[in-house]
Amino acid sequence: MKFTAAEIARIIDGRIEGDPHTSVSSFGKIEEAGEGQLTFLANPRYEEFLYTTKASVILLNSSFEPKQPVKATLIRVPDAYSAFAVLLTRYQEIMQQKLTGIQQPSHIEESASLGEHVFVGAFSYIGKQAVLGNHVKIYPQVYIGDHVSVGDNTVIYPGVKIYHDCKIGRSVIIHAGAVIGSDGFGFAPQQDGSFKKIPQIGNVIIEDNVEIGANTTIDRATMGSTIIRSGVRLDNLIQIAHNVEIGNDTVIAAQAGISGSTKVGKQVMIGGQAGIVGHIQLGDGAKVNAQSGVTKSVKPGQAVTGTPAFEYNAALRSQALIRKLPELEKRIKQLEWLIQQLNENSSA
Repeated sequence: MKFTAAEIARIIDGRIEGDPHTSVSSFGKIEEAGEGQLTFLANPRYEEFLYTTKASVILLNSSFEPKQPVKATLIRVPDAYSAFAVLLTRYQEIMQQKLTGIQQPSHIEESASLGEHVFVGAFSYIGKQAVLGNHVKIYPQVYIGDHVSVGDNTVIYPGVKIYHDCKIGRSVIIHAGAVIGSDGFGFAPQQDGSFKKIPQIGNVIIEDNVEIGANTTIDRATMGSTIIRSGVRLDNLIQIAHNVEIGNDTVIAAQAGISGSTKVGKQVMIGGQAGIVGHIQLGDGAKVNAQSGVTKSVKPGQAVTGTPAFEYNAALRSQALIRKLPELEKRIKQLEWLIQQLNENSSA
């Protein structure tokens, strides 16, 4: 599929410098791109490749001024990186629109409802009274449980498992191997030291425009719902426990874990491998540094780091002091020796 520079400029509202009829059919990194490919330059560290790349079309920031002539056709935009992301998204949408129909073998219960232009990949299972909206893409080996609803334009990649009664919004992306709606970790201790399982009868609600990374797990609520609000971005290998609520436009990096009933506010940023205990709150705009252990609630806008996590700047000062401890210990021993000598001299 080919696009001219003029067509691309219309999509991203760019300004062309060069031949508007130059066509491209794929994308490439600026240091590797060849003829017929589109690339971009947003980071000045890669400027040297601007003058040697064989790419046919290059996106540039409007404010950037090349130091040498550039052979390729240029498209100027306010933010080349964002514009490139828009083009990648549009390209992916076009490619996915070609996927329609039901591959065999697959199993779809008679009571399930499928919208228009739905794709169901081979070896998938669609349960009783499940509802798939328009333009939903279900890749092979996906399990959709009974009474699950999936909104328009949602894409579910291979091997995803969505348990019964869960609700998935519109334009959601769920990557391979994710599990939505598995039982929360609920067990009641018994007098004999054993643990009795507490039934998890709630569900998971994922609102619109959410992206969930590969092999991430989101547990169903004990009662009520585990809720992922609109615009949330979850990386791979994240664990979200029962009855957790994640606020709008929050981002969480890989291998983070959030324990049960914790409430995470809007536009929170959580770094990789962070661990967050249950039944606390992270206020809107809070930031949790990677590998932090959060044991108490975090105020709106506050940044924390460390284990146990506390205020970021104070933690940095503590770390600086810790590095000085060996030298401080040495100085204390010297002072103790001097005091001892003074005491001995005064006694004499």
